[in-house]
Amino acid sequence: MDTHTHFPLLQRIESPADLRKLPAAQLTGLAAEARRFLIESVAGTGGHLAANLGTVELTIALHYVFNTPDDRLVWDVGHQSYLHKILTGRRRQMPSMRQKDGLAGFPRRAESPYDSFGVGHSSTSVSAALGMAIAAARDHSQRHVVAVIGDGAMTAGQAFEALNHAGTLDANLLVVLNDNEMSISPNVGGLSNYLARILSGHTYATVREGSKKVLSGMPGVRELARRAEEHMKGMVVPGTLFEELGFNYIGPVDGHDLDAMIKTLRNLQALKGPQLLHVVTRKGKGYQPAEQNPCKFHGVGKFDPLTGQGQAGGSESLTYTQVFGRWVCDMAEQDESLMAITPAMREGSGLVEFSETFPERYFDVGIAEQHSVTLAAGMACDGLQPVVAIYSTFLQRAYDQLIHDVALQNLPVLFAIDRGGLVGADGPTHSGNFDFSYLRCIPNMTVMAPADENECRRMLSTGFRLQGPAAVRYPRGTGPGVNIEGDLETLPVGKAELRRQGREIALLAFGSTLAAALEAAERLDATVVNMRFVKPLDEDAIARLAASHRLLVTIEDNAVAGGAGSAVAESLAHMGNTVPLVMLGIPDSFIEHATREQQLAECGLDAESIYHRVRREMAGRIASLRAVD
Repeated sequence: MDTHTHFPLLQRIESPADLRKLPAAQLTGLAAEARRFLIESVAGTGGHLAANLGTVELTIALHYVFNTPDDRLVWDVGHQSYLHKILTGRRRQMPSMRQKDGLAGFPRRAESPYDSFGVGHSSTSVSAALGMAIAAARDHSQRHVVAVIGDGAMTAGQAFEALNHAGTLDANLLVVLNDNEMSISPNVGGLSNYLARILSGHTYATVREGSKKVLSGMPGVRELARRAEEHMKGMVVPGTLFEELGFNYIGPVDGHDLDAMIKTLRNLQALKGPQLLHVVTRKGKGYQPAEQNPCKFHGVGKFDPLTGQGQAGGSESLTYTQVFGRWVCDMAEQDESLMAITPAMREGSGLVEFSETFPERYFDVGIAEQHSVTLAAGMACDGLQPVVAIYSTFLQRAYDQLIHDVALQNLPVLFAIDRGGLVGADGPTHSGNFDFSYLRCIPNMTVMAPADENECRRMLSTGFRLQGPAAVRYPRGTGPGVNIEGDLETLPVGKAELRRQGREIALLAFGSTLAAALEAAERLDATVVNMRFVKPLDEDAIARLAASHRLLVTIEDNAVAGGAGSAVAESLAHMGNTVPLVMLGIPDSFIEHATREQQLAECGLDAESIYHRVRREMAGRIASLRAVD
C-alpha cells in the first residue's frame, strides 16, 4: 500500500519536520493522498474512518504551522487522530492498528512523543491542554498548546468547566472546535473565512487590546464599544457564548480550505490569552460511502474500499446489544412508563429501533453521562420507569450520580450496561473491567450478569420490575447462540443455577465466562454453577458447594480486585468456612488492545487456561497434604 507511485508526497514524510519542508502549493495534493491512504488502511484493519477523513486538512495545517512535539497538540477522544499518527512517524505501522502489539486506536503517551495526552473518553482535551498551558507559563516557555475538540464532545459538562476555567486564567491556549455536524453554525464560505482571518490578524488584535486600555478609564464608553464589537461579530459568527467565557472567538472557517486554515492558525500563533477557532468540516470527506452514511462509517470492521461494503461472514447469533434492543421495544409495548436514555450512544447501545418507534420516550442527552443518570432519577421520582443504556466504561463517569441520586434514594432505574469486561480492539480505554467491583459495593443495587441471550432478556425484565436500582451487565459481541424463549419472564432474585454436577472442584461462573467454565469442567469433572447474580449472592448455594467440594473457583470477566470472586470470599469468611478458594479474573493491570479472545487467554479466562490453572492448584494442594502426612 505504501508505495512511491500511489503516495509520492506522503511517503516522504516521516515526521512533521518533513511536512513543514513542503511548499504550501503541494499540501492539497498531500491531503488527497492522505485520504486515499486512510481509506485503504482502515479497510484492511477496521477502525474509525468518517471522523478521520473529515480532519485531513485540519491535521495537516496544525502540524504545518505548529512546531510539534515541542508545541503540544491534544486530541479529544482520538477518533480523528489517525492522520496525526501517520504524519508523526507511524505510517508503516498502520496495518497493525488496533491489533495485538500494534498501534492503539487512540493517542497514547507511551506510543509517541507526539501524543501529548492519552485519550479515549470524550471531552477531556481542554482540561488537559489547560494544564499544559499552565505548566508552560510556570516554565516561562513560549511553546503553544492546542486542544482539538469536536462539537459532539462540547455537549459534555467537563468541556465547559474547562473553558470557563481557562477564561479566568487568561492562559495562552488555543481550542480548535471541529464542528463536523454543522450543529453550531452553517456560516461557511468565502465571507466567513475572510472574517476569520481578519479577526485573528495582528492589526485587529492590536487595535482591540489598545482600545481596551484607552477606554479602561471610561467604563460606560468601554461597555458600549464591547457591545458594538459583539454585535458586529454576532451578526456573522455564533461566538457570544465563548466570548462570555473569556475566549476570543474566531471563525467559522472552512476546515477543508488549507490556505485559510494555515493563514488563520499563523495569525493565532501571535495572539496571547485563550483563543477559540471554530472550524467546520464534513465527516467522511472525500469518500462517498462515508459522506452518505457517516454514522455507519464512524467505527467499521474490515471493508472493500471500492464499494464500502463490509466483509461477509461471522456469527449468525444475536449480539447482546441486539438482545437489549429487541427487549426494550417489547417491554415498551407493554409498559407505557418505560423511558430510554442514552448518552450519545444510540447505535452502539441498540436503541435505533426504539428511537424510531417511540420517539417521545427516547432521550439522547449527548455526551453527558452524569446528566443521563440524574435525569433518570428525576423521572423515577415521578412514576416513570427509566432504562439507561450505557457502556460500562462510560458509566464510570457518572459514579457519583449513580450513588447519590439513584441508589441513595432507592429509585427504580434500570442500567443496561453494554461492553462489560474485555472489549478487544478498542483496548483499555473502553474495557468495562471494573463494573462488578464498583457496583456491588453500593447499597440497594441489584447486579446481574447473563450467561447467554435468553438469560440477558430475562434479567432485563427482572431489573425493570424491581422497585429499586438494578444493573444488567453484558459483554460486547455475540452470545453462545441460545434461542430466546418466553415473553418477558423474570428470574428469582439472587438465585444461582446448577449447570453441571461434578466432584471435588466447583467452578462458580459469573456472566459470559460460563461457556469456558463448562468446557474446562468436562476435562476436570467439576461442578459448574451459573451464579447469575453478583449482588445479592446466592449464599445458600455457596454454602452447599463449600460443604461438598475440596476447591471452589470463581471465574469472572472483571477485575479480581473487589470483584465477584471477592464477594464469594467475603461470604465464606462470614460463614467461617475455610474451603480453599481460587479467584480467576482480570489481573491488576490494564489489558492492551487485541482480539477479545486473545485478551481472555492473556488473563487466563479461556477454557484451556482455566483447565490448566485448576489442575495446578489441585496438584499443589495434594502435594501439600502429602508433605504434612
